[in-house]
Amino acid sequence: VKEVEEIGMLLPQVEASVLSLGKFNSMVSLAAFFPFKSAQAALENMNAISEGVVHADLKLFLETNLPQSGKKKSVLGVSDGKIGAALQEELSSSIQTGGVVAEITRGLRLHFHSLVKGLTALAASKAQLGLGHSYSRAKVKFNVNRADNMIIQSIALLDQLDKDINTFSMRVREWYGYHFPELIKIVSDNSMYCRLAQLIGNRKELSEENLESLEEVVMDSAKAQAILDASRSSMGMDISPIDLINIERFSSRVVSLAAYRLELQEYLRSKMSQVAPNLAALIGEVVGARLISHAGSLTNLAKYPASTVQILGAEKALFRALKTRGNTPKYGLIFHSTFIGRAAAKNKGRISRYLANNDAHIFPTCLLGTLISQLPTSVFGDKLREQVEERLSFYETGDVPRKNVDVMKEALKEVENGEEDNTLKKKKKKKQAAEEMEAQAEEAPSGENGEETSAKKKKKRKAESEEVEEAPDAEDGAEETETPAKKKKRKSEAMDTQPEETPETPVTEKKKKKKKKDAAE
Repeated sequence: VKEVEEIGMLLPQVEASVLSLGKFNSMVSLAAFFPFKSAQAALENMNAISEGVVHADLKLFLETNLPQSGKKKSVLGVSDGKIGAALQEELSSSIQTGGVVAEITRGLRLHFHSLVKGLTALAASKAQLGLGHSYSRAKVKFNVNRADNMIIQSIALLDQLDKDINTFSMRVREWYGYHFPELIKIVSDNSMYCRLAQLIGNRKELSEENLESLEEVVMDSAKAQAILDASRSSMGMDISPIDLINIERFSSRVVSLAAYRLELQEYLRSKMSQVAPNLAALIGEVVGARLISHAGSLTNLAKYPASTVQILGAEKALFRALKTRGNTPKYGLIFHSTFIGRAAAKNKGRISRYLANNDAHIFPTCLLGTLISQLPTSVFGDKLREQVEERLSFYETGDVPRKNVDVMKEALKEVENGEEDNTLKKKKKKKQAAEEMEAQAEEAPSGENGEETSAKKKKKRKAESEEVEEAPDAEDGAEETETPAKKKKRKSEAMDTQPEETPETPVTEKKKKKKKKDAAE
């Protein structure tokens, strides 16, 4: 930058003059330009700037092109304050981030393709678009909360489905109630009522033949018989076939929505067991998912103290109590846990506080268990759940619960034992796979010798595996050592009782081989 006036640059006339290339060139001239070597290098530089880190390429470019000596000290203009502070630490020159720098950078972006020779506006816009897309892809790919987002969307959809199924079921009840009003009192479940409306259709056509199908839906023979009796003496109005077709279609949609809700709940359960197994084991999948959704992510929930977890979801009641100086709420979303429902009225606040404390402790312990076992485990959640059960019994009966230190030691032992079991299983699997590969490679023998050798090798492998899997006891070994000695004694006694015969010289294997060679010659 040749010359600039900070006060004058803020005037609207001067700001408009930046749009003109001739006037901008009178103030700014290109001293040095360093293009990126590749798209990957450009992405790395962009990620470094977004994180406020000085990349090696940027440092090298500034060190080589910034004037070190002169009458006037050079001032480096940086548009981003974070990267400006990082450059201030790295370089000795003075940095300016505010004021006129924004206007100059605006002009540079506008006239960049004119300042660099051989660069067109179309090529520059394409390069910027490609870099922007790759930067966005990298940010989405390495999003820390990508597993939490699935849980947040699932629990939101589950709550919405509950509301919709309830509303649609009431609509079916009201619509089909004109034709068969007695069915509302007999069947109280919404999804069952919709299935019955779909099955029965016109109540006048219901007969004894339909009794079995009614029992399959209702799962009660007495209730099925009551429906059949009520259909014969119903005071409902007659219905046209076209109205009945519309009711059946709508009820089938409600039934399919109820079935999809069950599938979604199963998906949420599996997702929670992968992402937050200890939280799901302690307070349940649905309540844990609601806490994650309300906090925004599992990371945010892990940062909350126990007092915040306790009243999470009851913010309106808390601020109303603070405003009116009334009693603050004892629980929020955590109220839906089964422990608070089972506790007595005077102990609900205590157990909610204890449960929130365990929720806050569960994240560091969960992290510790994952670091030890290298796999997500629910051991700590199960142990903390046992502690809450003991605390409930302590409030009711007075039995003193175990200390948290002892419980965590037990959990750590279980995790370590589980890790050892997993390593042993993996080793066995690897051994079996290697043996199978060897057997497959040796399965195609050339002649009888090949078959005999493969059979011998298989026998050896079986013997080795039996020795590894079944380690004999000391007593069994002693018995085995004793039995051949007894047999020798019996043989010697039998030899003494038999008459003396001429002793035959034992023929060794070497002599046998020599005889065979002589016979062959």
